Amino acid sequence: MNRTMQALMYEGPRQLHMREVEMPVIGEQDVLVKVSFAGICGSELSGYYGKNSLRVPPLIMGHEFSGVIADKGAAVDGLEIGDRVTANPLSSCQVCDDCQEARSHLCHERKLLGAHLPGAYADYVRVPASQTHKLPEGMSLEVAAMMEPLACAVHIVSQAELKGSDSLLIVGAGPIGLFTLLAAQKWGVKHIVVQEIAAERLKMVEALGGIAVSGEEELSRFMPDRGFTASVDAVGLEVTRRLCVQSTRPGGRVVFSGLHSADSSLPINEIIRNETVLKGAFAYTPDDFRQALQWDEAFGPKRLEPWLVEAPLKEGQFWFEKLTNDPGSVAKVLLRINN
Repeated sequence: MNRTMQALMYEGPRQLHMREVEMPVIGEQDVLVKVSFAGICGSELSGYYGKNSLRVPPLIMGHEFSGVIADKGAAVDGLEIGDRVTANPLSSCQVCDDCQEARSHLCHERKLLGAHLPGAYADYVRVPASQTHKLPEGMSLEVAAMMEPLACAVHIVSQAELKGSDSLLIVGAGPIGLFTLLAAQKWGVKHIVVQEIAAERLKMVEALGGIAVSGEEELSRFMPDRGFTASVDAVGLEVTRRLCVQSTRPGGRVVFSGLHSADSSLPINEIIRNETVLKGAFAYTPDDFRQALQWDEAFGPKRLEPWLVEAPLKEGQFWFEKLTNDPGSVAKVLLRINN
C-alpha cells in the first residue's frame, strides 16, 4: 500500500490546502478507515478562522465521518476489512470516575479526532476499534457521516429531560438546532418553536414540522402563557442565552449548547426566583451515539437531504467560506473523499 495520502490541511486562519502526507500507522487496537464522507462542523468553522483553541495548525480537521475499514490491528475483534463504519470521535482514558460512570465525554483526558488527533479530512484516518461502529443495514454512508451531530442532539434533548407534553423553544436553526428539532420530535414533543433570523433556515424548520419564528414579537404569539417548558440555545451568544432564560416558565429547563461566546451576563435573580434549571450540553455519551445509530430514516438526518451539499475534499476551503458568509439554503456540507 502507498504510504502517503492526500489530506486537507489546516495551516492557519483561513488557510486550507491539499497536501500529500504520511499515512496513519495503526496500533493493535485500531482500525484504518478509508474515508467516504466527512462533514463540516461549526466548531471547525471557528477553528478555520483561528478562534478555537483546540485546533492548532498544522492539523487535519474532520470528526464527523463515515467510510470503509481498510486495515485493522492484530487485537481487533468484531470488525473486518470491508465493513462500512462510522465512529465516535471522542476517546477517553476509560478508568477515571467520569468514564466509569458513563460520562466519558467529560473525561479530563478526552481527545477528539480532528482536534487533538489527525482527523477525517483525508483519504484515511486511524480510529480506536472501540470507538468504531458498523452501520445498520440500509444506512447510507452519507447519512452515517451525520451520526455525530445527531448524537449531539440526542444528548441535548436528554439533558432537557423532554417528554411528549412539553413545549420547547430552540434558538438557532443551524445544523445542531435542526438536529435538535428532529431529536425532540423523536421524543414525542409536538409544540416546538424554532427562532432564527435567516429566511432560508426558517423554511427548513417549517418543512421539518417545526414552528418557525424570526423575532421576539412573533415568538410571543406561539409562547405558552407562562413560557416554554424547556429551551435550547444552539447559538451561544449572550442575547440568545438570555432569550432562552426569559422564555422559559418557572421551574423550566434551559440547555446551553452553543459555544460562540465564552461569557454572558444572565438575569441570575430571575433564575433564582423562578428556580430555572440551567444545564450545559457538551458532545454526547457513548449511549447517545449508539442511540443515534438506531434511529430509522423517518427521524434521522436523511430528512435534511433537500438542503444537503456534497462536494469534493479539494473544495473544502470554498465551502468553509461559504458556510460562514452566505450558507443560503445549505443545511449541511459533506466533503466527498474516495468516492
